[in-house]
Parts: sequence; structure tokens; C-alpha cells
Amino acid sequence: MSTKKKVPLRKCVVTGEMLPKKSMIRIVRSKEGEVSVDVTGKKSGRGAYISKSEEAVETARKKNILERQLEVKIPDEVYEELIKLIRRESIL
Repeated sequence: MSTKKKVPLRKCVVTGEMLPKKSMIRIVRSKEGEVSVDVTGKKSGRGAYISKSEEAVETARKKNILERQLEVKIPDEVYEELIKLIRRESIL
């Protein structure tokens, strides 16, 4: 008897799609207000998920979607880090 493991789904704040957690990137705002990319998906703090596509990151940057979700100013370094992660995964 095989039991299927439940795949956790998360909603992309940009596209609104429900996707598996592993196919998304989490951005976290800590209690101190620091914003960082959470590769492990386990950091504590307020999190927002974004699809692993450069278009989604650029849309989030232009429309300030992450800033509204996390209620804090997002530095450009966070967007650059997101794009680097996406490009690195597309190469592998």
C-alpha cells in the first residue's frame, strides 16, 4: 500500500499561482526589519513567496509588491540576489 506524501503549496505574491513550496523562493522580514532571501525556507519572520522566474522578480520590483507584502523598504541587493539564484538554478 503506497501513501502519497502531501506536497505543501504556497501562493506567489506576484502571479497569484499556487505552486509547490520547493519551486518558489521565500523572502523574509525579521522582527528587526531586515529583509533577506531565505533559501532554506525555515528562517523566522514574516515571509512572502515568489516564483522562480526573472519576470516575476522584475514585476515585483516595478510594482513594489514585496514592499507591500512585507511592509518594509526592499533594498535592490535583495532583487539582485533573487535574480542570481534563479539564473544559477537554470544553469544546473
